[in-house]
Amino acid sequence: MRLTAVSTDVVPGIVAVVLVSLATLAIGTWGLRISRTTSDFFVASRTVRPRLNASAIGGEYLSAASFLGVAGLLLTFGAEMLWYPVGWTAGYLVLLVLVAAPLRRSGAYTLPDFAEARLGSRGVRKLCSVLVVGIGWLYLLPQFQGAGVTLRATIGAPTWAGSLVVALVVLASVSPGGMRSITFVQAFQFWLKLTALLVPIFVLLAVWASDGAADPTHAAPAAWSVPLAAPGGGIGLYTTYSLIVATFLGTMGLPHVVVRFYTNPDGRAARRTTLAVLVLLGIFYVLPPLYGALGRIYAPALVSGRSDVLVLELPSLMVGGLLGAVLTGLVTAGAFAAFLSTSSGLTIAVAGVLSQDVTGRRWGRYRLGGVAAFRVAAAIAVVVPLLMSLPAQDVAVARTVGLAFAVTASTFAPLLMLGIWWRGLTPYGAVAGLLVGGLGSGVAVTWTLAASHSPGWTTALLGQPAAWSVPASFLTMVVVSRLTRSSVPAHAGRFMVRLHTPEAVDLQR
Repeated sequence: MRLTAVSTDVVPGIVAVVLVSLATLAIGTWGLRISRTTSDFFVASRTVRPRLNASAIGGEYLSAASFLGVAGLLLTFGAEMLWYPVGWTAGYLVLLVLVAAPLRRSGAYTLPDFAEARLGSRGVRKLCSVLVVGIGWLYLLPQFQGAGVTLRATIGAPTWAGSLVVALVVLASVSPGGMRSITFVQAFQFWLKLTALLVPIFVLLAVWASDGAADPTHAAPAAWSVPLAAPGGGIGLYTTYSLIVATFLGTMGLPHVVVRFYTNPDGRAARRTTLAVLVLLGIFYVLPPLYGALGRIYAPALVSGRSDVLVLELPSLMVGGLLGAVLTGLVTAGAFAAFLSTSSGLTIAVAGVLSQDVTGRRWGRYRLGGVAAFRVAAAIAVVVPLLMSLPAQDVAVARTVGLAFAVTASTFAPLLMLGIWWRGLTPYGAVAGLLVGGLGSGVAVTWTLAASHSPGWTTALLGQPAAWSVPASFLTMVVVSRLTRSSVPAHAGRFMVRLHTPEAVDLQR
């Protein structure tokens, strides 16, 4: 009888994982029919329309941190953690105003392509390639971690099993068709994730209203009425502002997000895509805080070390029975879709860089072609973070993603903003700023992930480095560029005109 009960409990999780994986592979295979050229693999031949692209961006952007981590952080730390979803959404407003259209007009395939085209330097390109790969791998870590947590919570599988399943499905869906086929997969996965949170929350709120709304013991906890700043006086205020800087500026440097804007037909479509993404994210991010608030009422035991499984376990805790099992299966499907979609986007971004700068090079007598080099690079892009994720399973999913945002805000955000809006940026200034921001935030990330630390200013400064690493990177780029102003590329003026001239005007000339 006990074995039967256990097997019944795990059926929704198994069914959800299998169906999502099969749907991902099926849609990816369908998209393969229209993926033929190298341009299809890298940027879908720049023909993706705004509504489809917005859904795909939402699919890859709403990662394990969004689906599981936000609710877990709100459960554990309270209302000040709302800055995570606010910042992750507001980052697209900054992207819309400052970066989206000029970046599309640059004609580049990847961030390193843009850096080389803007600054005319192979050295800057190589450094950007290293950073893209490092950031991509850092961002892939929480996806594999979240998959492991999900399978362990829903079917009792070992943690490594979820990571392995995601890695295999991502490779099987990305390698055959590249960007063209994965666009349809990610668009489908966004709407699946939204449905997977939206349907259960209606049921859970109805349960709360029937048994908790009139009961004072089930009222919203007082901690949710405090100001939206982390506790701890000066340290808490610093942590909050640093988190805001990282999330507001980090979006524009995420390689899997930036590469999506190269798939738009023109700059106007890139702006329309960004506006649509803002709407979609605004709708989605209303939902995780509701799970966090209900978790404080019905699942306080999860605060101690298991908060990332709140979204997965709340339906069974509040509803139970067959309906609870169905709702659990639905949120499991949404969680697995989050891991797959974000991992797919990151794999394409990292593989695109590796295929151009590593696997596509001549090695002795051998040289891989464009598509073959991409597929080998995709395998490398997945296997390395998969191995890295195994010893790092105790790190909170949203915290890891937050650290990745701090690195991108400290490196690519200054490069893009100055490269797009300031003619005086030089290759020396770019390299110096990237090194200062990358090394500073990179050391902080390594220190934070290495072990747990006691509270204090050192922990705050290294745990949330963006408040000092971002200004340091900007200042370094400006100062060194001023000192080396004679090295401003000769084509900088023409390139700036290209970035800021609407396509319609350019065609009329």
